[in-house]
Amino acid sequence: MTIISNEMLWRQFEPAIAMLGDALRDCPDELWEQRLWQDQPGQWVAAGFSTFWYLGYHTLFWLDLYLTGAEEGFAPPAPFDLVEMDAGELLPRAYTREELLGYLEYCRRKCRETLGAMSIEQANRSCRFAWGELPFAELQLYNLRHVQEHGAQLRMFIGQQAGKSTRWATRAKE
Repeated sequence: MTIISNEMLWRQFEPAIAMLGDALRDCPDELWEQRLWQDQPGQWVAAGFSTFWYLGYHTLFWLDLYLTGAEEGFAPPAPFDLVEMDAGELLPRAYTREELLGYLEYCRRKCRETLGAMSIEQANRSCRFAWGELPFAELQLYNLRHVQEHGAQLRMFIGQQAGKSTRWATRAKE
């Protein structure tokens, strides 16, 4: 029995991607390289993806990788680097808004195509990562939650720092 269709999954995934895109577009220039979290008042966390742009990159990188379903053979498109797989890795430079929005569009197309073409066999294909193993379809639910979580963090930061709010998207536009 099928509970969630490919189209249902896309109709929920696309708004999460769109809301992430809204956050990337709405971020004021002066906040692009701002750190998002503080340990204590006045002290910024030194965590790897603590800047606005890096959290955007992190989200897109894993969206892309999880749509692939395996680390082996995966590489993000140019100009992006394969930096997210090991602790302590650093990107050579900050990516621009335009670069990340281009990556977002690449991921949106890949998501639509991947979900649209997913067969029962592909949905049940086992995917292994350092943190665990699960079927490809369940990995996509995990992926959706990951995109939504970080998109919400970015939108909350913009709201707190710039007083801007973003719209809530209920489902994909037809």
